[in-house]
Amino acid sequence: MAAALLEVQNITVIRGEIRGERPALNGLSLRIEDGEHIAILGPNGCGKSTLIKVITREEYPLLRPDTFIRIYGQERWHLDDLRKWLGIVSNDWMAKATRDVKSRELVLGGFFNSVVIEPYHEVTEEMMAMADAALREMGVSHLADRWTDELSSGEARRVLLARALVHTPRALLLDEPGTSLDFAAQQHLNELVSMQAKSGKTIVLVTHHLSDVIPEIERVAFMKEGRIVEDGPKQKMLTTSKMSELFGARLEVIEKDGRYGLV
Repeated sequence: MAAALLEVQNITVIRGEIRGERPALNGLSLRIEDGEHIAILGPNGCGKSTLIKVITREEYPLLRPDTFIRIYGQERWHLDDLRKWLGIVSNDWMAKATRDVKSRELVLGGFFNSVVIEPYHEVTEEMMAMADAALREMGVSHLADRWTDELSSGEARRVLLARALVHTPRALLLDEPGTSLDFAAQQHLNELVSMQAKSGKTIVLVTHHLSDVIPEIERVAFMKEGRIVEDGPKQKMLTTSKMSELFGARLEVIEKDGRYGLV
């Protein structure tokens, strides 16, 4: 069997030192195959952000004999390898951007896992060409020299997507990509993500916004209280009854041409 993009087995993460505090992740297990397109849906506080931080090694699970995290079959990896495998679109990066960084520099930072280009970073002509190509692919070449704090939310997401793609990773991990976007910006971003899915990249979408789910997503996993509680084909999972139960509210799911929404 070919190595999965991601294989997570029985991971538990506890934040803080409060006795009896509910774990952020509580025995979570998940396997995502290479080439698969999946959405991980869950309410705020269910552990989605913690799962991403475990993958990026910003958080570590409790050490147990039956616990492991593997990316393409490897339990240990260098950050440079992770960047080749996974392009990550996270709102954390935009929160770190300031008047001191322009869009092209933020994209170039994807080569070094940094926000700004430091004096000790060696930016090659090839890197510059790849950064400009990524900005062009996302339709934001005209923003290359704009300060990142001047960008609209939609512009910022496209710059972050260019950053995630600059080192041509095999998969994209998207963390709440539709946050604070208006309808037009959301639609445009979804089209860009769909384009990446059609190009052969694995798409892993982590969100609580149903409108983030692009037509190419085939599988949906529900996350609640730090674990995966249900997992299956999109058409089976994205129903009014299941979504209402997951979010603990009376919701109605609508679908048109493979796109989903709530009313």
